[in-house]
Amino acid sequence: QVQLVESGGGSVQAGGSLRLSCAASATLAPIDWYHQAPGKERVLVARISIGGIGDYADSVKSRFTISRDNANDMIYLQMDSLKPDDTGVYFCHWRDSWGQGTQVTVSS
Repeated sequence: QVQLVESGGGSVQAGGSLRLSCAASATLAPIDWYHQAPGKERVLVARISIGGIGDYADSVKSRFTISRDNANDMIYLQMDSLKPDDTGVYFCHWRDSWGQGTQVTVSS
């Protein structure tokens, strides 16, 4: 059983950037970021290995960067060139553990 707490969401205009953070209660791998658009199911957007290697959904590749700080059990999602379709709640995830989510709103 672990705890995951996201932060860093907010409202930005299209083309802007946000950096999301996930504070974990242990060093976890792999760990994921999911996106849930309004009225939609959660979709995996990024995954990071224990060694810090990231994999990305095609929709965010080249725009988002996942990283981690194992010493502090932190996982980050740097979101650049944001689009309105990126709007929604972002969750960090490990196995069956989920954070509470952080809201991202991208306006046109």
